[in-house]
Amino acid sequence: MFKIYDWKNCINETELEDVVKNLKENNLVILPTETVYGIAANAFSDDACKKIFEVKGRAQDNPLIVHVSDKNMIYDIAEMPNEIEEKLIDSFMPGPFTLILNKKSCICDTVTCIRMPSNKIINKVIKTANIPLAAPSANLSSKPSGTCVDDIKEEFEDKVDIIVDGGKSNIGIESTVVRVIDGIPVILRPGFVTEDDINRVIRQC
Repeated sequence: MFKIYDWKNCINETELEDVVKNLKENNLVILPTETVYGIAANAFSDDACKKIFEVKGRAQDNPLIVHVSDKNMIYDIAEMPNEIEEKLIDSFMPGPFTLILNKKSCICDTVTCIRMPSNKIINKVIKTANIPLAAPSANLSSKPSGTCVDDIKEEFEDKVDIIVDGGKSNIGIESTVVRVIDGIPVILRPGFVTEDDINRVIRQC
């Protein structure tokens, strides 16, 4: 049965248990982040990740971003970052920044990017579940990303199991996606973190 949990003021521990249970059962849960709302699924499960593509109408060749709670979880699911990648992680995570790393085989094939959100709700869910979450923006492909529950409820109430209402996203635009190529950070998707922000960090390496 579809549910909406209101966590704008505090995280309800009983509801948190239900959210974690649903994610571990490979169901879909919409969660807030500091950028936009995301459709979250167990990133260890191919079946769960496939559901994201189905409900969004997303092309299968458009990879997903996996969300982690801390640096240790990055090391669990990705090959060891190089010096520049490590510097970018330390400088911009947690926050609206996504880095493409070589993933380990434990993560589903449709995931290529890693992000550590600063939003306390999704971070708490990931820590409690102890699993990384694939969580692209909560919108149908080609439509604007949702930044509050009113933007997404009508579209997704029959497509996901739970929506967690954390209020309006405080940034409201997607994370910056970066890949380090031959030692140079290349922005593949512009977002909140700018090229100037990245260059300032790289000059310190």
